[in-house]
Amino acid sequence: MHTPPPSAKQIPVELTLHGETRIDPYFWLNQRENPDVLNYLQEENQYLESALAHTKDLQETLFREMTSRIPQEDQTVPYYENGYYYLTRFEEGLEYPIYARKKGTLEAPDEILLDLNALAANKAYYQVEDRTVSPDNRILAFGEDTVSRRLYTLRFKNLETGAFLSDSIPDTTGLAVWSADNSYVFYTAKDTQTLRGTRIMRHKLGTPASEDTEVFHETDDTFDAQVYKSTSGKYIFILSSQTITKEYRILEADNPLGAFRVFQERIRGLEYHISHGGNQFFIRTNLEAQNFRLMETPEDATDHTHWKEVIPHRENVLLEDLDVFERYLVLSEREKGITQLRVRPHSGDEHYIQFPETVYLAHTASNRDFYSTSLRISYQSLTTPVTVYDYQMDTRTLLLRKQDRIVGGFQPSDYASERIYATVRDGQEVPISIVYKKGYSKDGKQPLLLYGYGSYGFSLDPYFSIARISLLDRGFAFAIAHIRGGEELGRHWYEHGKLLHKMNTFHDFIDCAEFLIGRQYTSREHLYAMGGSAGGLLMGAVVNLRPDLWNGVIAAVPFVDVITTMLDESIPLTTFEYDEWGNPADPNYYAYIRQYSPYDNVSSERAYPAMLVTTGLHDSQVQYWEPAKWVAKMRQIKSDNNPLYLYTNMSTGHSGASGRFERYREIALEYSFLLDREYPNPPS
Repeated sequence: MHTPPPSAKQIPVELTLHGETRIDPYFWLNQRENPDVLNYLQEENQYLESALAHTKDLQETLFREMTSRIPQEDQTVPYYENGYYYLTRFEEGLEYPIYARKKGTLEAPDEILLDLNALAANKAYYQVEDRTVSPDNRILAFGEDTVSRRLYTLRFKNLETGAFLSDSIPDTTGLAVWSADNSYVFYTAKDTQTLRGTRIMRHKLGTPASEDTEVFHETDDTFDAQVYKSTSGKYIFILSSQTITKEYRILEADNPLGAFRVFQERIRGLEYHISHGGNQFFIRTNLEAQNFRLMETPEDATDHTHWKEVIPHRENVLLEDLDVFERYLVLSEREKGITQLRVRPHSGDEHYIQFPETVYLAHTASNRDFYSTSLRISYQSLTTPVTVYDYQMDTRTLLLRKQDRIVGGFQPSDYASERIYATVRDGQEVPISIVYKKGYSKDGKQPLLLYGYGSYGFSLDPYFSIARISLLDRGFAFAIAHIRGGEELGRHWYEHGKLLHKMNTFHDFIDCAEFLIGRQYTSREHLYAMGGSAGGLLMGAVVNLRPDLWNGVIAAVPFVDVITTMLDESIPLTTFEYDEWGNPADPNYYAYIRQYSPYDNVSSERAYPAMLVTTGLHDSQVQYWEPAKWVAKMRQIKSDNNPLYLYTNMSTGHSGASGRFERYREIALEYSFLLDREYPNPPS
């Protein structure tokens, strides 16, 4: 007999706004250090462990199966930067990577930059955010996080002696930008409560962090600041960023004590992204261009009145990104949901790079050498493992450098993928990408996991997953619903899935599910749904709107207490996300969010599907108390007897466990939940 489900105590708190009083009996769960809170989370973990004890063998089988596909010894394809080839190496039995470099040639001996296995020893969590080497190749700067709160301490290592410097700078984004003379680094200091990048600081190597100089302070709490360097190496950029507004400041890297100057002052609704090459800047902007266009301007005349068009706006093509080389521009363009790479020489004919599949994910990778004529590309699809190519832009040849090896006999030809389109309730056609093992019968009796996100303009591409093979081999299909709120079909796809159009996101997902059922890919008895973070909000909304559609739902780190969170400016992300969700202090946005906020719409009149909800105690993006409150409320008032589980990783945050293999334990838990629902005796 397993442990009974816990019942969180209720301490009603009245939250009154716009003439409505919401009663929140679980508001107290936001006290991270309260022993009662920690005890409740532990009780939920114990309940889950007890209730799913019969799947322990399956979980272990899945974990070993997934990790056995990963080569114990592996190495990335080296990339070239400033006289060295940089690579990442994995060794047998070790959780973390080893970062190394080779001087001048690939035949040179390895120089170890960082061995994360040694640095992570005796730590429950360890993450390195960035690694930046000084222009003279002597000093390494890197960001270190041991809590999973995304507050990084900048550390420095002398690569000639192997000694760590005494310089240590806490509470940063983890990224450091070197001045040309190797004497200074610029970095972003974070507010430790809101986790917003607020100040750009200059640090002189060898001095205490307390003496660092503030070079920019972002005072608008709806903006986030960051600093980085142009690929050309000539300029240091400060970017102040909001959902729909951007502003850059620039400074020559060889003038670290100089003053940054505004590139183009912020104008509400104006987004622009700058790159430098030669004696000019290139600007990717939405100025009179919903899907963005490409402009150029001289170095000494940077405000928008001087911008000249290079690539015009197109109704059906989203200009997503730009890579600048000495002799080439490479544009990342999304059309019909697929990103294409367009190579444009400064002289000569332009062309698109051709890939072997019609539905895929391709993007530019580590291109650190401004003078190169070779473009590093990462490529994958639902059936093709991650593949690295070097594309020779002058000869137009695609050179395969590496494809991830899947240990154990995986054959892409054993699996099939499709791209289909669901016509939703307002007539829009929503793409759905599907993968399954060949032999999958479309008779309405097969299990299917539908995955979605639909926020922030983030496009869900048809990506490959080593873990997913374990589901496909057990009879599941996996589908991605490319719903509004992402940018798969252009900027309008995003605009019509945010703010006062957010309900489109949820309706699209539901209508995609109905479409798959109608086409007999599956049925309600065999349909499952999953999403994380804002995709967890999606899960919370659709189980309120259509609880009858799903046999099981996984909501990972879900953003489900939307009104309360968006009214609390002390919580990370709140203030600069008003343009994503709206500010409920405004009665119009309050009323709209009130329709879908999952926590506020839990009802005793609904029979909810079986659910697994996951979170991390130190989550910096979605605070742990949102899923904890949501589960507590559902457990108290829902009318069904379906399983409801909450798993809290007490050591980590938004991204789950660190390490190369350990993160698969949580995936094994998720998959065992699905298999336990689908099969009376889950196949091992």
